[in-house]
Amino acid sequence: MQNYTFASRTFPLDLSWDVIVLGGGPTGCTAAASAAREGARTLLVEATASLGGSGTSALVPSWCPFSDKEKIIYRGLAEQVLKRCKEHQPHVQADKLDWVPIDSELLKRVYDDLVAGSGATVLFQTMLSAVEVGENGEVDAILVTNKRGLSALKARVYVDCTGDADLCAWAGAEFQKGGENGELMPATHCFVLTNVNEESFMTTCGKGAVLMGNHPKTRIYDIIASGRYPLITDAHVCSILIGPGTVGFNAGHLWNVDNTEPETVSRAMSQGRKLAAQFRDAFAEFYPETFGNAFLVTTGSVIGIRETRRIIGDYVLTLADYIARRSFEDEICRNSYFIDVHHSLEEAKKHTVERADGLSRPSMNYGPGESHGIPYRCLTPQGLRNVMVAGRSISCERPVQGSVRVMPVCLAMGEAAGMAAAHALQKHDSDVHAVDVVKLRSRLKEEGVFLPEVPCAKPEAILTNH
Repeated sequence: MQNYTFASRTFPLDLSWDVIVLGGGPTGCTAAASAAREGARTLLVEATASLGGSGTSALVPSWCPFSDKEKIIYRGLAEQVLKRCKEHQPHVQADKLDWVPIDSELLKRVYDDLVAGSGATVLFQTMLSAVEVGENGEVDAILVTNKRGLSALKARVYVDCTGDADLCAWAGAEFQKGGENGELMPATHCFVLTNVNEESFMTTCGKGAVLMGNHPKTRIYDIIASGRYPLITDAHVCSILIGPGTVGFNAGHLWNVDNTEPETVSRAMSQGRKLAAQFRDAFAEFYPETFGNAFLVTTGSVIGIRETRRIIGDYVLTLADYIARRSFEDEICRNSYFIDVHHSLEEAKKHTVERADGLSRPSMNYGPGESHGIPYRCLTPQGLRNVMVAGRSISCERPVQGSVRVMPVCLAMGEAAGMAAAHALQKHDSDVHAVDVVKLRSRLKEEGVFLPEVPCAKPEAILTNH
């Protein structure tokens, strides 16, 4: 691609903010709410027209588990979001914590209320466009784009919740991406079918969420073998009743999609819409009693991305840490979700032959009551003084990213990041690496975050990986 140099330009500058959060997914919503709750003048910048990301715009139909199979561990703001949703979902049991269906329109309003109620301001349909970095690794200002054109924003601390770590990467932070050869987990374009025979669905597909590739009554392999639906190539089909006669699907895989490469996303969006239509027709043929009259009402306005960049932070959370169920003196939340790395295209072909599901094996599951800590140092990018990162792009090894990328833990990480950003500007001259983690953990506990006591570590223990 050739280069073009614009003439020197001056942009309008907004100096109103202490903390700017980039990205209004689950992580960004709790980060903005948490920072504002601590008294910081907070702006949340979101590229789409609604908050919520995966659970709203991408139509992911259910929450991953909020419990460790014994108790809820994603508490604080995360628990508030779940409770507010369930209050308006009469078909969901009040005590249900795992694989709770998502009403995407309801969830949009829940996030709107959460962020606005905290005192934070939201700027929709606005994209990060450039980052200006000064001396000592401090971000001086950012450029954003919306219908006003280009404008500059300046804050004392920035929280990168873009999912792709755009702010960190553009500011020069070191990162890793995908596997050893750059391969990325496949994307999924979620969709919703209405006019489904609800009674038949619950009988055929189970009570709640089900991976149809593993279900004893599945016909997905017959669908693939028929050859009539060529875009359906593997057995990844998760479905759940999200409303009366309405089923949400996290189904199918789209390979070779890199969310930092717009051309690949554009291609995948078009293919994903066609894939959703093929699923509807295939289900109508092979599950006529359930989906014979089903109507494809919508596909996600954004595609479901599982991984891109992982920032190198002050600590890299390792697979060994995950296996050991490790606790950390500076942990800011706990996580109990299993290692959920979706397969490559080559593995997909093998799984189809073997009639296996859509996850790389062996997956790693915790037993009841088991979890691991996420250190604060995974949220602090090396080389950047006043920037934090939270969400699926935190500092961790790739297998661990397959666990920490899901929405409940992202909600928990966001709350910690927003609070830490406020503490950094209030007491540490905007240096996120200098935040007092003892005080941070104490304050998080006051807000109801689940942080069990951890063994005392030597001071130098929180400065190194091991």
